[in-house]
Amino acid sequence: MTKKKDRNQNRKEPQSVSVSKTSRKSEGHSIFSWLFVLALLGVWMSVAVLWFDLVDYDTVVGGLRPYDADGDGDFDVEDAKVLLGLKEKPIATVTRDAPSEGAGPSVSVERDEVSEGRREKETDVVEGPVVGLEGHVVESSDESLFPETTADESIRLSEQEVVTSDRSVGNMDFRPHDEESQDGIDSTGELVVEPPPEETDDLAETQRYAEQLVSQQTVETAQQEPSSESTPETEITPESVPESAPETETPESVPESNNVPESTPETESAPEVTPESETAPELSPDSDPTATPTAKKKKPKLLNKFDKTIKAEINAAEKLRKKGKIEEALRTFEGLVQKYPQSPRCRYGKAQTEDDMAEKLRSNDMLLRAVNTYREAADLPDAPADLIRASLKRRADRQQFLGRMRGSLATLERLVQIFPDDISLKNDLGVAHLLLGDNKGAKRVYEEVLAMAPSDGFAKVHYGFILKAENKIAESIPYLREGLESGAPGTDDGRFYFHLGDALQRVGDKSAYDWYEAGHRHGHFASVWQRSLYNVPGLRAQPWWTAKETGYTDLVRTLERNWKTIRDEALSVLDSSSGLFLPEDENLREKGDWGQFTLWQQGRKLASACHSVPKTCALLERYPEATGCKRGQIKFSVMQPGTHVWPHTGPTNCRLRMHLGLIIPPKGCRIRCTNETREWEEGKVLIFDDSFEHEVWQEADSYRLIFIVDVWHPELSQSQRQTLSPI
Repeated sequence: MTKKKDRNQNRKEPQSVSVSKTSRKSEGHSIFSWLFVLALLGVWMSVAVLWFDLVDYDTVVGGLRPYDADGDGDFDVEDAKVLLGLKEKPIATVTRDAPSEGAGPSVSVERDEVSEGRREKETDVVEGPVVGLEGHVVESSDESLFPETTADESIRLSEQEVVTSDRSVGNMDFRPHDEESQDGIDSTGELVVEPPPEETDDLAETQRYAEQLVSQQTVETAQQEPSSESTPETEITPESVPESAPETETPESVPESNNVPESTPETESAPEVTPESETAPELSPDSDPTATPTAKKKKPKLLNKFDKTIKAEINAAEKLRKKGKIEEALRTFEGLVQKYPQSPRCRYGKAQTEDDMAEKLRSNDMLLRAVNTYREAADLPDAPADLIRASLKRRADRQQFLGRMRGSLATLERLVQIFPDDISLKNDLGVAHLLLGDNKGAKRVYEEVLAMAPSDGFAKVHYGFILKAENKIAESIPYLREGLESGAPGTDDGRFYFHLGDALQRVGDKSAYDWYEAGHRHGHFASVWQRSLYNVPGLRAQPWWTAKETGYTDLVRTLERNWKTIRDEALSVLDSSSGLFLPEDENLREKGDWGQFTLWQQGRKLASACHSVPKTCALLERYPEATGCKRGQIKFSVMQPGTHVWPHTGPTNCRLRMHLGLIIPPKGCRIRCTNETREWEEGKVLIFDDSFEHEVWQEADSYRLIFIVDVWHPELSQSQRQTLSPI
């Protein structure tokens, strides 16, 4: 029994198993090791994402910008509170200090800023009706400061914009040409990336409005017109559109354009679109780009009764256009036009999309189709007044871009007939007359505007400019001054600062330099002294140069060694009765007689002229810095006693000017450049930069004869010399 009992006890008692502390630690370490490895993997994955740029954070952040309700640039808890109604949306109010009294005249205008749930980047843009005037004075008798563009020439930008006030060009950079000869007032107005003028043969400033105006207009148009976010930056070059191309619609292949004019509104019910208004306040020289507009503009009504019944379909097509899906949007609008041929809004949407496609494909043919479709939209029965206005205004703008100035004028005349009380349309009509060189027509229009709205700043500056072009200097001053002081859209322009300053100088008013200073401060001039408008940035700027500084010592030596040969040939022409010396016709003289005989113009040799002075031309043939200077001339200049040339500046900083003395009276002939005055010597070369202000007096008893040779600025590269447009 005892043994049995012992066996049972042995069976019941389990054997104890010994567990070491080391094994327990191993198990804990194993879990910790895995956690540590996972953490390291996470760190390295984060590094890889950042290093290899696997995530487009800009896209992610950009997607949240529409919800940035408090305007701080990101989406956070504060934005959520605003969106949930727990907190009011902050409104930034910006005040701007008045400029000091010594800073010169100031201009102020409110800045229109889009603030509906989205923050837009602001750029300093000069807005206003398609135009501004170039305020550049012609340079000493020789060249026109505003070159003329021929119909066939495409205009390209060959230099960077020197405007110190960031004038951005939005999504496109249009450069128009004209289909007809344009005798207008000089036009563009800032330190520009200027459009290539083709002819500058000493045109009076009243003959240069058209080309520059078109250039300014297209740049401003590009600045003012929003385009789809996904639409790539493109540019249309008007060269491909034949002047005679008919403005009739091609039904099948329709173009597109991403350019909505500043006055072009969207559908009434399209929530994603914030239409712009013609009367939007514009950035002024001293205004703050972050200032909030004081009042919203009335939303244009583009839908008639029928279009309201199909607005869902219209909005769907419009949404595609706004998203940059141009091809799909065009197909959709074409389908809508076929389905609803009497719908003005469908037709207008088709025209806008063709306009967009023209930009995207850089196709003038497509742009011409858009021009025709805009007309069709306005011609449909029951078209709303706002749609007619937007459609025809855009049509006129695109016609100007294509160089169809007379067609644009006719479109604007129709607009004015439909909306006789619309001052802005009358202002645009005045500009259209100037683009055609019809100063009398423009003057008549601006007189009508000022009779209706005596304080209209845009009309005042343009009217003052026309008066100055008519040499009514004193009369022009109050209009130019009051127009600039008004701060109205389209008035903060270098052309007006220039011409006001020039007019004041001519009547002996020293406040001229206050206005030049204001123009410089607002980014229109490189400096108070250097007021040229066609500039390449970064070039050495000084009024007087030595031959060694230019690097053209061989040319200078050749001129000085052969000065008698050059003089004798000039005298043979001067003494003849052939009339080869032509009078200066750029309104630069206060009094006296001043003639010139040109051998090279814009880098082109005038063979008939060189036939009269063969030795002189032969001497110059081997100096391409002179004969190839597309922004200058080579010519003889004769000035009679009693002549005074007003202070003026040349058109560009891309050249230097050499004066070789041929016949110089002992006393009485002098030239001032900035604040330094010098005299010519026979057989010696003076070199100066004529983009700086200079002035000439001829108070001797006999005539003064010099030989003028323009050369490229020595710091321009060969590539720049080849690609820069002629002046």
